[in-house]
Amino acid sequence: MTEFLQKIKDSFRSAIEFIKDTRKELNNVSWPPRHELTGTTLVVIVAVFFFGFFLYFVDIVVNSGMNLIFRQAGR
Repeated sequence: MTEFLQKIKDSFRSAIEFIKDTRKELNNVSWPPRHELTGTTLVVIVAVFFFGFFLYFVDIVVNSGMNLIFRQAGR
C-alpha cells in the first residue's frame, strides 16, 4: 500500500513540475502583436473558404464527368 501511495505522490510531483516548466517556457515565447495575429487569422480564414469552394466546384465537375461516363457506358 505504501508503494502505491508513493507512486501517486510522485505522479503529482512530476505533473506539478511539468506545469511549472511549461509556464516558464511560455514566458520565453515571442508572441506576435495583436494586429499581426488578426491579419494572419484573416488570411487563414479566407484561404480555407477559397479552397473549400474551389474543391466544391472541382467535385461538381468531376462528379458530372463521372456520371456522363457511366451513363454512356451503360447503354
